[in-house]
Amino acid sequence: MNCNKVLALSLLCSLPLLANAQTVRIVTDVSYPPFSKVNPDGSIVGFDPDIARAICTEAKLQCEVSTMDFDGIIPAVQAKKYDLAIASMNITPERAKAVDFSDMYFNIPGRLIAKAGTKIDDKWFKGKTIGVLRTSVQREEATAKWVPKGVKLKLYGKVTDSFLDLGNQRLDAVYLDANVGDEDFLKKPMGKGYSFVGPVYNDPKYYMGSGIAVQKGNKELLAKVNAALKKIIDNGTYKQVQNKYFSYDIYPFK
Repeated sequence: MNCNKVLALSLLCSLPLLANAQTVRIVTDVSYPPFSKVNPDGSIVGFDPDIARAICTEAKLQCEVSTMDFDGIIPAVQAKKYDLAIASMNITPERAKAVDFSDMYFNIPGRLIAKAGTKIDDKWFKGKTIGVLRTSVQREEATAKWVPKGVKLKLYGKVTDSFLDLGNQRLDAVYLDANVGDEDFLKKPMGKGYSFVGPVYNDPKYYMGSGIAVQKGNKELLAKVNAALKKIIDNGTYKQVQNKYFSYDIYPFK
């Protein structure tokens, strides 16, 4: 058979497969490097996008990654604008009512940031104003534990916006994921004179780890994500991505 005919037949046979290929729409929040950010050229980079692409490669899924503010992510997945979200989202029972979660893909504790040398005890909280991300596990914990002690919470759509208020003494502290506080504030010039204060907060009631949010009821996609996540952890791909951004394990490897 003529080679050109063979090529034409091959392309023709592949057309239905290409036509039926469904793009998995992934959304992330690019406010929190090194988890995610947008480069000047418009490319979406960071730990979360890299993990997303590694999972898609392992699961042989065609994926596209888009961005939006964290507050809108769960509603957007619920509205079927996106198939899944990889956005450093803490797994919580409340969120699990709206979306299905993958297995945990990292777990980072919470910390308070305040002026260096601040001593934290039960009496300290009374009358203090603490900044938290509006849709965060830190808000849930602080509401349950610290508001009864006299704390006023100031809510932010992006927790990084709270740093300016902290620096201008409109906040007494910010409560957030430890890594975000370290990378986005303490390691930068505006973080001079500030530090993590008080204990490491890792109450398992609130810190269940971060998961990948999938449209509620999409069991097929959830199974593919979990299987691919397990494979990239087992074959070392996960650690390669992790080590690109962090100097320590963010997954509780045994």
